[in-house]
Amino acid sequence: MSIRFIDLHSHSTASDGSDTPAELVRKAAAAKLAAIALTDHDTTSGLDEAVREGRQRGIEVIRGCELGVRCEHGELHILGLWLPEGDGTHPGGTPLEATLAELREHRAARNRRIAAQLRQCGVDIEYAEVEAISGGESVSRLHFARILHQKGYVPTPQEAFARYIGPGGRAYVAKETLSPADGVALLHSVGATVALAHPMLFRYPGNGFAEWLDDTVADLKRHGLDAIEAYHSEHSQADTRRCVDLAARHGLALTGGSDYHGAGKPGIALGRGRGGLRVTTAVLDDLKERRRRQGLPV
Repeated sequence: MSIRFIDLHSHSTASDGSDTPAELVRKAAAAKLAAIALTDHDTTSGLDEAVREGRQRGIEVIRGCELGVRCEHGELHILGLWLPEGDGTHPGGTPLEATLAELREHRAARNRRIAAQLRQCGVDIEYAEVEAISGGESVSRLHFARILHQKGYVPTPQEAFARYIGPGGRAYVAKETLSPADGVALLHSVGATVALAHPMLFRYPGNGFAEWLDDTVADLKRHGLDAIEAYHSEHSQADTRRCVDLAARHGLALTGGSDYHGAGKPGIALGRGRGGLRVTTAVLDDLKERRRRQGLPV
């Protein structure tokens, strides 16, 4: 029996990816993936389209999202997998959707401040331009980076973060977010499998990162954390081993994915990531078994 592969971290035009949800699923089918999770930032708006396309293409699509949460040392990312479909019992959507809508409002206010600060830096930009290229309801700094690159202010979109919109940049504005514990608890409350995304990319100031991460994971487990994203395009082999050890110490599952964004992150292929990344169906099977033991649907 041949080994099959999956990708449990991907983005579409519903947030800051360059492929529509349907296009993303078609790419997964072309890559002969067994399953993908669509995990757009602070939105679930692309999930129904992706699931429909998945049924037509014979690809399992796992409903997900990615939350940015803020701790005392910076921003962490939390993945929620197997999000529920809206059941019609909440007039404004599920409690999760209501919170995501509020976070998007905060993000929009932040984005307008970024646009204003970019203009103060001499950049010819209007927020309407950023909204126009986003194609979705969750506008991100990656959309600013694309415009800065298109207009010739930076040689690459990545340089836009270093020069203008990343921490320390001339137009950086911190966003208002949930705390890590609140983000994990929110996703857990709707029956999602909750994972700490790419933890080795966190920029911890000074020494003591290993101890801090261990304590953070222990705390988040109490709020419903289920897994660690060990397999990621920007994790080295040493990073992956550290994540595997971390998950084992705390009795957590493993997950992984490319963090595919399409044109916004060149060099990262859906299902293959970067640096030889491949995630097998064994990871998915383990996550499903964990959900069954918790009495949750798969």
